[in-house]
Amino acid sequence: AAGAAGQEKQLAPTLLSFFIYNPKLGPKEGEEEKKILFYHPNEVEKNEKIRNVGLCEAIVQFTRTFSPTKPAKSLHTQKNRQFFHEPEENFWMVMVVRNPIIEKHKDGKPVYEYQEEELLDKVYSSVLQQCYSMYKLFNGTFLRAMEDGGVKVLKERLEKFFHRYLQTLHLQSCDLLDVFCGISFFPLDKMTYLKIQSFINRMEESLNIVKYTAFLYNDQLIWSGLEQDDMRILYKYLTTSLFPRHMEPELAGRDSPIRAEMPGNLQHYGRFLTGPLNLNDPETKCRFPKIFVNTDDTYEELHLIVYKAMSAAVCFMIDASIPPTLEFCRKLDSIVGPQLTVLASDICEQYNINKRISGAEKEPQFKFIYFNHMNLAEKSTIHMRKTPSVSLASVHPDLMKILGDINSDFSRVDEDEEIIVKAMSDYWVVGKKSDQRELYVILNQKNVNLIEVNEEVKKLCATQFNNIFFLD
Repeated sequence: AAGAAGQEKQLAPTLLSFFIYNPKLGPKEGEEEKKILFYHPNEVEKNEKIRNVGLCEAIVQFTRTFSPTKPAKSLHTQKNRQFFHEPEENFWMVMVVRNPIIEKHKDGKPVYEYQEEELLDKVYSSVLQQCYSMYKLFNGTFLRAMEDGGVKVLKERLEKFFHRYLQTLHLQSCDLLDVFCGISFFPLDKMTYLKIQSFINRMEESLNIVKYTAFLYNDQLIWSGLEQDDMRILYKYLTTSLFPRHMEPELAGRDSPIRAEMPGNLQHYGRFLTGPLNLNDPETKCRFPKIFVNTDDTYEELHLIVYKAMSAAVCFMIDASIPPTLEFCRKLDSIVGPQLTVLASDICEQYNINKRISGAEKEPQFKFIYFNHMNLAEKSTIHMRKTPSVSLASVHPDLMKILGDINSDFSRVDEDEEIIVKAMSDYWVVGKKSDQRELYVILNQKNVNLIEVNEEVKKLCATQFNNIFFLD
């Protein structure tokens, strides 16, 4: 039996189906198919689509009788888990995720055991909400599509967007960071920050059609003129999709200002990540992606211009009614390029000086995730970016699950609190929630007790966060 048990295989959670429907579109019997706006996988037989949508409708209606304001968020079954989200009135998004499986062999036949308690509701509900936010960033609201051209236009937009987006969901590596969907900020001294601030002001003045600007360095945000919720989803797009597609040979710290191999332009390093590929080609297209922000009130449609020099990237957003011309792009390139190149080297230099002052980073005894709900600041020493689009945790999945459970506990109460968990083999997990901020620490030390763990975390707060947790 020992030999057979050794052949256990773990199968990660996968996306079984994803659909969007509106019950008001096909209220009569025989018209059920009209409710369905998008269905993945598309190969599924029509009646099965109708059945699955009908089931979700029934669950939502049934749970409404118990809590009219908050209908069902998720449904747990043995084999899968379904998540429901109503981002706009009567528009429902449903994501069905298969539970992880342990595959065993019994008498030479595979036997599947579904792990029903592994998936964290909050994590996958957040993933589903982000699907909507990302769609809305590039397409505007569902309602706006209906106004623009009825169901037909909405279906086209959904198909075009989700066909690609669903392939980027890495459900097996979703965790607490997906719940926060935060922004990693770049640590800066005041002088350099002022330089960037004045650079942005100068650019907005000389390129007077610019409405909003955002500035990033090393995939971390330094300055943004957008509303928080818009910036948070734009940040996710930039760091998980746009920047990785333009991975560079120049890594931080290797920003040397002379690059001889670039023909035509020796003064600077600037280049467009969106828009024209070659400014010297008079035929080049100046097409930029459109984004939609402030969809709740002013509903602005903008062109997104992303321009990068070395490790610094600037996003200029201009009104979509103004088409950017090649002339404008060349002007932007000639003004922004040289200044951004200099700025990037300044930031890099400052960053390296600060690193030297703070001393060599030795592998600490602890790893942590910090999140601040007020400015969406996020910091994690648990995650390594193994591949551009996936952020992988460097600790055991069981520990990540404990973090998720602590977070779920935190979200049930408004008060500040602290939870300490003794996990497997010398691991301790500590969660602190204080005044809109959350900190999760994983410690690995032999033979320590609760008091010592508490002392360690206090020390960490003192060194890393200048004592912003005043609980003690």
